[in-house]
Amino acid sequence: MENLFKQSFVAGVERVAAWAELLDAINVYPVADGDTGRNLSISLSPLRRADGEKDKIVRRLLLAARGNSGNIASQFFSVFYAADFSGSLKETVRQANEKAWKAVSDPRPGTMLSVFDALEEALGGEEGVPGKEGVDRIMSRLEKAVRETRETLPKLRKAGVVDAGALGMYIFFEGFFRTLAGQDHAYRPVTEIFPGFLAISPSFHENLEAGYCIDFVVKADAPSEDLAKIAAGQESAVILRDGDLYKIHLHTDDREKIRSRMGALGSVMAWEDDNLALQIRDFMNTPADAALHIMTDAAGSLTRDDARKHGFTLLNSYLNVGDQSMPETYFHPDELYRAMSAGVKVSTSQASVFERHECYASVLARFEKVLYLCVGSVFTGNYSVAMEWKKENDPENRLTVIDTGAASGRLGVMVLAAQRRLLRTKDMGRTFAFARDAVARCEEYVFLEKLQYLAAGGRLSKTGAFFGDMLKMKPVISPQPEGAKKMGVVRNRADQIKMALDKMAAVLSPDSLALIMLEYSDNIEQVSEFRKQVQKLYPRAEIILQPLSLTSGAHMGPGTWGIAFLKMEE
Repeated sequence: MENLFKQSFVAGVERVAAWAELLDAINVYPVADGDTGRNLSISLSPLRRADGEKDKIVRRLLLAARGNSGNIASQFFSVFYAADFSGSLKETVRQANEKAWKAVSDPRPGTMLSVFDALEEALGGEEGVPGKEGVDRIMSRLEKAVRETRETLPKLRKAGVVDAGALGMYIFFEGFFRTLAGQDHAYRPVTEIFPGFLAISPSFHENLEAGYCIDFVVKADAPSEDLAKIAAGQESAVILRDGDLYKIHLHTDDREKIRSRMGALGSVMAWEDDNLALQIRDFMNTPADAALHIMTDAAGSLTRDDARKHGFTLLNSYLNVGDQSMPETYFHPDELYRAMSAGVKVSTSQASVFERHECYASVLARFEKVLYLCVGSVFTGNYSVAMEWKKENDPENRLTVIDTGAASGRLGVMVLAAQRRLLRTKDMGRTFAFARDAVARCEEYVFLEKLQYLAAGGRLSKTGAFFGDMLKMKPVISPQPEGAKKMGVVRNRADQIKMALDKMAAVLSPDSLALIMLEYSDNIEQVSEFRKQVQKLYPRAEIILQPLSLTSGAHMGPGTWGIAFLKMEE
């Protein structure tokens, strides 16, 4: 039974991850900054790797919590996950709900807290684990609670949407309870359950706010009262404690001052901050949903910000760094490469088949037609999983899937070029033809600093890696339909640059229109300098500086960089 509960938690987290883009798109309360989906996915991620003792998972929940929604949710699940489910489920929820309401200084009905209240109420007549009828009754009550959030909070009423955090908890609990009851195929798309509640009114406007949203963890030597005094003068302050660790969330105009003062009281073990003005600006400038849509994999050296800016959907793989396991676009590149340099165990994994299915269902629920430019099938199983799902769930042929044979920058360039073609032509057929042509013509060359990471991942013999590094040989590879193809070996950075320039010169003339992506790992300064050289050679080209896909970076290591390019029509 305990294993079934763990599976149910995983199902809930994976559903939230699959629908995170929608949660971000309607996130207007308390600030329209479009990050509730991301924050909940990060905050609940420890529940996905429920492979340790309960107290360790609870501690990881504290460390992972991001934003108001994530901090509230982490407090609820620190009780809910740690409970002995042989007892009263209602009593467990009551205790978890009580802790969630205490997580913030100004708790408000009309948020996820109302969903927790509704769950406690719905479990009133349940004895033990709810069956099918009990789950239907619970979800009906939670649905009502989510709908009511729009009328409870004036800002949501003005925007015309339900609360993103409340909807996120509905999505989680549907995955949790239906898996628990053996109904893990009984999902309706969220868009069918809440029609008319998931699109922001065109008249809605958010004023820009200065400052930063900060989440950090302090291992404190000072009394908690000293920490509280520093946080008390800031907005949205939340202080959570687990032993000698204090997890603090707040909004401030002076992040450096806060960091300095907190650092004087103990060791700052983790720090994340978001620029509120930039987040609000980007959120308000997000392109309106169109009927035709492109989806791709985050393995294409594309970021969450790219997806929002250009209006496409990313399907993440997972990055596992030490005890952390999160969608790859939620990690910061610096965090990955620091860990690799320090010898921390790093690996990658695909999203589960269940999560991928939910992601396909999400995009088809929101868009009339979807073109999925899929990472090469030699690198992941995404193409076959998508095609199998399509056979069973796409009778109207609304999802078109292309196996691009590509990864990292080559895939990213194809996607950006195809997205622009779609926006210009509003024609899915012509965009499909363009993408097919781009698959044949786009090139990429990735320059590795060392071979040891490829060897560690089983992509090269360890003997070969040892002698390659001994001789200071730097391999050059290109992701191709048959796999990562070795394109040559060079001895130093100057040779890398010469090879990159030679490969571009073989395809591009000085007056060519082109889309060129320069990819960096932990070497953005060096790649930025190279960008200046490329721009002088190809003044009509658009040159994009991008972080290398982190799943690629995890296999290639610090010091890696690359170029991908596509010659465009006049």
